[in-house]
Amino acid sequence: MNNLHSGLLQFNYFCVEIFPGMRNQKTTILVFVLLVIAAALYRVWDNRPLGFAPQIAMALFAGSVIKDKKFSFLVPVLSMLLSDILYQVLYQQGLTTIKGFYTGQWVNYLLFAAITFIGFFINKKNIGHIFLGSLAGVVFFYLTSNFFNWAGGGLDINNQPYPKTFSGLLNCFAAGLPFFRGSVWATLLFNGIFFGSHYLYSRFFTRIRHQAV
Repeated sequence: MNNLHSGLLQFNYFCVEIFPGMRNQKTTILVFVLLVIAAALYRVWDNRPLGFAPQIAMALFAGSVIKDKKFSFLVPVLSMLLSDILYQVLYQQGLTTIKGFYTGQWVNYLLFAAITFIGFFINKKNIGHIFLGSLAGVVFFYLTSNFFNWAGGGLDINNQPYPKTFSGLLNCFAAGLPFFRGSVWATLLFNGIFFGSHYLYSRFFTRIRHQAV
């Protein structure tokens, strides 16, 4: 067991030292690793519910736990970009049917960066904060993404552009409700995983440091 503790401590210190200028940024490294894994793996679930994706939770989590705010915006966007590049390469090589990039994707990147700001107000140790912050992030994305879809000439179920009327906007919001429900469940689930992993990580390495002293 002592060897295990020693090895974990060495790995923990190594992760910090290999990033010049990022001493005391262990949280940033941990968050980045978690988000890259989440951004890459969720897509392999065939027939997943509409809207079931980790990106909203990723942005909220980064905004909450990363102290350096420039990294809190950068980390979720960069993790999604790396995942998208990976899948685009695999798609071009004929190894997957999942595309990495698609038309209008930049809007989602912009919205996820904006959602990171909501994470600033989430206390990572408060379950109530995490729950309410998750709902706020989902509602924000639902309203803004559907508005941009309507304003940008998005297509309805009949493959026709939504009319540029209030009724057309309401129809666009109605069509997005199945995605909204999936986003709620996904954001709560992934935030449980992200914040739970961060809590366990913090507790575990705090304990083994004390034991090593």
